[in-house]
Amino acid sequence: MSIPLSRERNSRIWVWALSILIPSILSAQVDFTVSNLPIILIDTDGEEIVDDPKITANMKVIWGEGMNHVDDTSFNYNGQIGIEIRGSSSQGYYPKKQYGLETQNPDSSNNDISLLGMPEENDWILSAPYADKSLIRNILAYTLSNQMGFYAPKTQLCEVVINGEYAGVYVLTEKIKRDENRVDISSLNEDDINGDEITGGYIIKIDKPTGTNCNNSFYTEMEKVEIQYEYPKCDEITESQMEYINRYVEDFEYALYSEEFADPSIGFRKYIDLESYINMFICVEISKNVDGYNLSTFLNKDRESVGGKLRFGPIWDYNLGFGNSFFNDGEETSGLIADQWWKPWCQRLFLDSTFSNEIQSKYSNAREDVLSDENVIGIIDSLVNILHDPQARNFQKWDVIDHHVWPNFFVGNSYYNEVEFLKWWFINRLAWLDNNLQGELDPFTPSEEYNVRCFPNPANKFFSVNFTLEEESAVSLKLIDMQGRILDYKIVNEVYSRGEHNLTFYDFLNTSKNRKIFYYDSLLVVVLEVDGKVVHKEILIKKD
Repeated sequence: MSIPLSRERNSRIWVWALSILIPSILSAQVDFTVSNLPIILIDTDGEEIVDDPKITANMKVIWGEGMNHVDDTSFNYNGQIGIEIRGSSSQGYYPKKQYGLETQNPDSSNNDISLLGMPEENDWILSAPYADKSLIRNILAYTLSNQMGFYAPKTQLCEVVINGEYAGVYVLTEKIKRDENRVDISSLNEDDINGDEITGGYIIKIDKPTGTNCNNSFYTEMEKVEIQYEYPKCDEITESQMEYINRYVEDFEYALYSEEFADPSIGFRKYIDLESYINMFICVEISKNVDGYNLSTFLNKDRESVGGKLRFGPIWDYNLGFGNSFFNDGEETSGLIADQWWKPWCQRLFLDSTFSNEIQSKYSNAREDVLSDENVIGIIDSLVNILHDPQARNFQKWDVIDHHVWPNFFVGNSYYNEVEFLKWWFINRLAWLDNNLQGELDPFTPSEEYNVRCFPNPANKFFSVNFTLEEESAVSLKLIDMQGRILDYKIVNEVYSRGEHNLTFYDFLNTSKNRKIFYYDSLLVVVLEVDGKVVHKEILIKKD
């Protein structure tokens, strides 16, 4: 199958630029009375829904057998809620807002209740697909993760009416939260300050620093990854708990960059649950989620007495995946997001051949069932079938079909054209991974005969490289950033005699270009070649 692409790359850049300058597409009134999807009616009594704080409103959820009508009097829920606008980029870019809500008792206390068949809780998300014109990318990713055995938020398509005005197709989604039916880890309160109790449970995330009024976060030393506290909340977590989880993440990173990083007992495996990382990797890469690894990335940790390793997940926010973005090569069905230089920890992990093989094995097994072409197309088709009428109303309300919405790569001329592109892209993406995943992750195996040692690492003003030659040889030593750019000069390119050599380089960042590159990139690669053959590669970490 071939999909006609509506714009060439250069023209897409102009369309994107214009989309920033031109006001968002205006919404239209829609005559809405009945749906095959659940209907959610929200009444704020005239009060505007804002980003923060939540306002009090009433919510009715209509969900039964057959068709649902806006004037039905039997409800899945009819009661008080607190509601606010949520999201980061979507708040500024998109007129169709998404909402965070909590079901409440009349006294505003938490009201744990099952909505649309999902387990009881009080915190929910009304996700608003807007740039994702298939309307289903998040559901698709979460479904595949769940089918592979790793919890992702449960979802339910619905249509929403706010203060009598039709708002479009939404996805009611479980909020990522500590709960036996969501992120099933131990509870942690302010009295848990030592022993086994302080070792779990935590939910942390790597994300944009938005959506919170407190600044309690920390940066890891090696890769400068900003870690934010999700549970306990940043204004509830104690100093001792922050110190514990900070130290644990730091210990993981130190182990990852140690000489024994691949050792199963004292290397990175001592600290992280590898299966959960592999699941996250597969979900990011099959969708080529441009935000993968360094945005909307959740991690959690339970107590040591019940395993206690750092787990990656649940996955979150895949609206820009599956070919829906023109930046970071998101539109291409080839290449790995993990290869991009600003993705934390990936480059070092991939130096472990056992890790690479485990990823390839897990992916190959998933291709037999969960990730088979038949299963992924079946999921897409089942969702699209129930959206036949609702999608038409949604795009009557939000007239974005055949219009570029940032950061679209493909712009279809109908809803079904958008769905066909999604299928085409996904099948071709899986085919590329089938043929290239192992090769892309094959690690470089350094030669031991040259006794290469690079130190100190991390480095700042100087570093040294020791190596031994059995015979006179041509030696080249380069520093390369994570995008493959060689720093201003080849540091060494000459012939050396037989024997041991020590090369020390002072002020190796002392050019404007080198300083600029290393300012943004805390990782560089030292590459040593002997007689034209690469004999050693090592990641050099910037030390502040």
